[in-house]
Amino acid sequence: MCGNCGCSVTEKEVEIHTHTHDHNGYTHAHIHDHEHHHHDHNGHPHSHSIEIKQSIFAKNDQLAERNRGYFLAKDLFVINVVSSPGSGKTALLEKTIDQLQTQLNLAIIVGDLETDNDAQRLRKNGISVAQITTGTLCHLDAAMVLQAARKLPLDAVNLLIIENVGNLVCPAAYDLGEHKRIVLLSTTEGEDKPLKYPTMFKSADVVIINKIDIAEVVDFNRALALENIKKMCPQAEIFELSARTGAGMKAWLNYLQNQHQTTIAQAVEN
Repeated sequence: MCGNCGCSVTEKEVEIHTHTHDHNGYTHAHIHDHEHHHHDHNGHPHSHSIEIKQSIFAKNDQLAERNRGYFLAKDLFVINVVSSPGSGKTALLEKTIDQLQTQLNLAIIVGDLETDNDAQRLRKNGISVAQITTGTLCHLDAAMVLQAARKLPLDAVNLLIIENVGNLVCPAAYDLGEHKRIVLLSTTEGEDKPLKYPTMFKSADVVIINKIDIAEVVDFNRALALENIKKMCPQAEIFELSARTGAGMKAWLNYLQNQHQTTIAQAVEN
């Protein structure tokens, strides 16, 4: 998977920029990760490659658990929002922030291969944003998220949103320490998206169908889409909404508020 998408580049630099409403400038941090070395040892190249991948995922899973503990210690509810490019992820987050920031204090970590265009859009709401520019890396990992999170004023935050790199393949394998994974698809992408990307959808806690306002125009088969979602991820809650018009947003916002309260209450009990 990673070998086909650019993640196998050795010593890849990932740059993190942060911006909060209290500062006018940026702070920078550079981290190096994903040292995927592929060697041929005694004529068995594949066995070493598998060991490396297992080691990388095991390390990430350990860091993700630490992240979860770190977030809970700060009374944070954290969601990881993933989608393919063009599904309306940033528009949904803009609308979510706009309507929810009077009830919860929010911050965002944004992952993109290049540019900080999405981060600039989200900063307009006056919330704290950390931008991770990954270059050729097609996903965020737990180490990147922790470094970015530590540059945000989390003591004043209730809800931390991670906007992952636009990709439904690689991010599926990386736990970031989030409490809920939100998978977004739009009516323009077709009803078979869950079948094409089963690994991602099987890991979803929530599936959001966006752009329902144009479903009829693009001949979207709602019943078939719901059938495919339930087939791949029967455990997921499903929300149908339009980030553009606001239709269906209330149920999504109520979910976030309720989940925040539940997560923090469970943390206190434990």
